[in-house]
Amino acid sequence: MSDIAFDHAPIGLAQLEQRVIRRCNLQFAETFGDTPEAFVGIEIAELYPSREDFDRIGTRLQQDDVQAGRYDDERIMRRRSGDLFWCRVRGRSLTPEHPFRAGIWSFADISDDRPVVSLTPRERDVAILTCHGLSAKEIGAKLNLSYRTIETHRARLLKKFEARKLPELVAKLTGMPL
Repeated sequence: MSDIAFDHAPIGLAQLEQRVIRRCNLQFAETFGDTPEAFVGIEIAELYPSREDFDRIGTRLQQDDVQAGRYDDERIMRRRSGDLFWCRVRGRSLTPEHPFRAGIWSFADISDDRPVVSLTPRERDVAILTCHGLSAKEIGAKLNLSYRTIETHRARLLKKFEARKLPELVAKLTGMPL
C-alpha cells in the first residue's frame, strides 16, 4: 500500500541519497517533465537553474538551524525542457546528523501563483526573506550584508516586479491578491 500512496500522491515526491534521486513519483515526473524512471540516478542539481543555486541550497542544509533534519523553502527550479518555475520544496532527512545521506522531499509547482522573473541568486534570497516578513536589517544580518545593500536589492525587485511599495512587492511575490 505504501508504494501506491507514494507513487500516486498528489504532490511531487522524491527519495534522495547524497542528493541523487533514487526514486520519485508520478507527480514529480509530471512537474519536471519526464517519466519517473528517467529521473532515477540523476543528481538533483540537474533540476536547479544553476550549479551555484544547487551549492547555495546545499550550504543552507548544513547550517545548525537545519540540523534538526527538516527544511522548506520556495525557490526557482528547472524542468527538463529548461523552463524555470517557482517550486515549494519541503524535505526531511532520515539522517539529520548527515543531511544528505538519505531523505524524502516534496516539490509543489506554485508557478501559477507567481511570475518567474529573472533574478540573481542574491535577489532571490532577499525576495524570499522579505516574504517571510524580515526587515532590511534582519535580512542583512542573516545574509551577512549591510541593510543598505538589502535596500538596493529591494529597490531592484520593486522595479522588476513593477511594484510601487514593499507590500505590493510581497503580494506579487507570494501570489496574494492586493
